[in-house]
Amino acid sequence: MANTNDTSHSQTSQNSEDRDDDVADDRPTLMEVLRQARSQLAELTGMAAESVSSFEQTEDGWSLEIEVMELARVPDTMSLMASYQVDLDPRGQLTGYRRVRRYERGRADSHRPGGR
Repeated sequence: MANTNDTSHSQTSQNSEDRDDDVADDRPTLMEVLRQARSQLAELTGMAAESVSSFEQTEDGWSLEIEVMELARVPDTMSLMASYQVDLDPRGQLTGYRRVRRYERGRADSHRPGGR
């Protein structure tokens, strides 16, 4: 009888581990999160995301800063760019965004680390 209980406990532990693996498998990879954020922001704003300048995992999901071109100008260094703060849930779904700054592509921002 003790053998049956051990087997039952072992199967229960294995089933629990399988569920944990399934939950982990449902989470998107970092690259999927970045792609989803860019795609969702572009869909909402109508502007293509040019780059992700920062990202971090938070308690609530993900926080990214995405650069977009708001107004194309000639020469290209005069184009008007914007940085958007984008928040996503753990599954990579956008929960909010806001524009945090605007700048000309060819002009460094002396108030931010790295000139951006």
